[in-house]
Amino acid sequence: MIGAVILLAYAIRIRLTVREGKKSYGIPDEMILYSDLNVPAAPLFSKRSRLAGKPDYIVQKENHCIPVEVKSGGGAHPHQSQVLQLAAYCQLLEDTSGMFVPEGILVYNNVPYTIPFDPKLRFELESVMKNMRASLRNGVVKRNHQEPGRCRHCSMKRYCTDVVREGP
Repeated sequence: MIGAVILLAYAIRIRLTVREGKKSYGIPDEMILYSDLNVPAAPLFSKRSRLAGKPDYIVQKENHCIPVEVKSGGGAHPHQSQVLQLAAYCQLLEDTSGMFVPEGILVYNNVPYTIPFDPKLRFELESVMKNMRASLRNGVVKRNHQEPGRCRHCSMKRYCTDVVREGP
């Protein structure tokens, strides 16, 4: 009996710790189906969209699976590139689950933003992917910034024809 009470107390403590952690990240209090933050998870892969990736979380919200991406950075609102990354996760989840994904959640500096995966965002994602693939095929990748640090850590720098160099 004492052992059962101890186990129950331990389970309640774990549940409260998880709830507090979710709250600190700004993640809605929904059931987590997938997580890539605490233990590396298997990537999602879509042959149809030719995408692969690992959202930070997938939560169940009502009858839908919703990808959640946690970001930090300067600025008051998420960057468009982060919104497009979330859109890619929405597409991946839709392709791999076969279920409609109406939205994703982008947690930016611990503030959750619900991003509708609407026709406009779907079109923008498809357009950006088409342009990226064309750039890789043509071997011409142009940068869109003046920051040496971004070039230094960029996964595409081997394709880029215009890398920003460090100072003298």
